[in-house]
Amino acid sequence: MTNLLEVHAIHTYIGQYHILQGVDVRVPQGSITALLGRNGAGKTTTLKSILGLTPPRQGSVVFQGRTISGMRSFDIAALGIGFVPEHRAIFRDLSVEENLKIAERKKGDYLRKQELIFSLFPDLKRLLHLPGTSLSGGQQQMLAIARALVPENHLLLIDEPSEGLAPVIIESMMTALRQISAQSTIILVEQNFLVASQLAEYYVIIEEGRSVQSGNMKDLKQDKATIHRYLGAA
Repeated sequence: MTNLLEVHAIHTYIGQYHILQGVDVRVPQGSITALLGRNGAGKTTTLKSILGLTPPRQGSVVFQGRTISGMRSFDIAALGIGFVPEHRAIFRDLSVEENLKIAERKKGDYLRKQELIFSLFPDLKRLLHLPGTSLSGGQQQMLAIARALVPENHLLLIDEPSEGLAPVIIESMMTALRQISAQSTIILVEQNFLVASQLAEYYVIIEEGRSVQSGNMKDLKQDKATIHRYLGAA
């Protein structure tokens, strides 16, 4: 299977701190790949390094066969990479519709994607004219993901989508992500191993800024020793 994205031995610093100390990630086209590891392992920094928000000082990031490390973040995004940050980061004073329209990369993106977005997240159509401050945590997460669907993105970087959500909302979000993965490749950072293991086909474990293991999720689910060692889950 062709890899849409390849991350080769990246080293990333934030200030004086050497956060990533050799991370490798390969993301097959059309897959969901989960980045796993304990809090502070470097998962979010890996996403930000791919997008150039925390540029790697060493190593390379290759997207669709093109080296993108060293490019500016907005130029990387323009190649077709969307980012759903942790804590959603919606514009709370803007309406749902304004949040979606502001995500356009090309004029008319929002109109072209309306049908898809509202089929995945029907609540958003009902809430279209309400401000972000009126939304529940689950509705804000739906909006954050929907916003990344407005432009034509081939790759979505999604950070902790289930954090703080009720189980019924998590199930709904998982259903939506499965449908989204039929047309966009996804890299998922997810602390909840049960959620990650049900969604992802592939995984990469990051420990103290290094990628230590990767492979098929179906194999990891059977490897209780590895799960316990690196993730602290039973």
